[in-house]
Amino acid sequence: MIKEAIKYLVGLSIQPDERFVDIVDTNGNNRTFTVDGEGVSREIKPVISRADQPLQINTLTGLIGYIKANLERDNFNFFLQVFDEKTVYLKGVLDSEGRRELLVEVNAIVPKFDYGYFHGSEELIIALQSKFTSTNDRDLLLKVIGNVKEENVRTTGDNGISQAVTIKTGVASADDVLVPNPVQLAPYRTFLEVEQPTSSFIFRMKDGPKGAIFEADGGAWRNQAIFNVCEYLAEELASEIDSGRITIIA
Repeated sequence: MIKEAIKYLVGLSIQPDERFVDIVDTNGNNRTFTVDGEGVSREIKPVISRADQPLQINTLTGLIGYIKANLERDNFNFFLQVFDEKTVYLKGVLDSEGRRELLVEVNAIVPKFDYGYFHGSEELIIALQSKFTSTNDRDLLLKVIGNVKEENVRTTGDNGISQAVTIKTGVASADDVLVPNPVQLAPYRTFLEVEQPTSSFIFRMKDGPKGAIFEADGGAWRNQAIFNVCEYLAEELASEIDSGRITIIA
């Protein structure tokens, strides 16, 4: 019907100021077309302003507050993309031109720690207390590192898994103990609102004394961290998800 109507108007020798054609389609929608001198028509679609740049947030709490406030894009549907353990995006659905608007970018602030690098005992003690959550193995490492008696770490009895070190066990006594390996630690590596994933690490010591922590789970902790973030968002945004306004993807 629209095609025939445009052809009819072209046949009436439309003047330049009459080349905008308003038509109501079979679904009752108002649509506007332009017709050039050769009778070629093009639909004029309404332009929805897009954000010049996404809103930068550092917490999941801030993201949830933005979504629940519903101050922008009223009655729009969105995707929450958990890109990785430290990044979440709030994106719109595809528009008529196949573009997707990025409204919010959330970047977790997590402390930096150099894995695989040998740290002095004092530096390592501070890092374990400030950059790792409390676990039994973390507390055990603190006890070992904080009580090492000798500067030289013995290599005798080192089977590549466990090392023997001498630690102070009393005012004037010392005992040899095996440094545990692997150890289960939970560093701060994702958003603080969610549980920090626990994973395996290799702990080694050398003369100084110095200690190093090596990641030993092949990066599997990242999948757990992403899952934790998705679970948290799903719980906090349950009503928005049920209504179809928010869809979480990872």
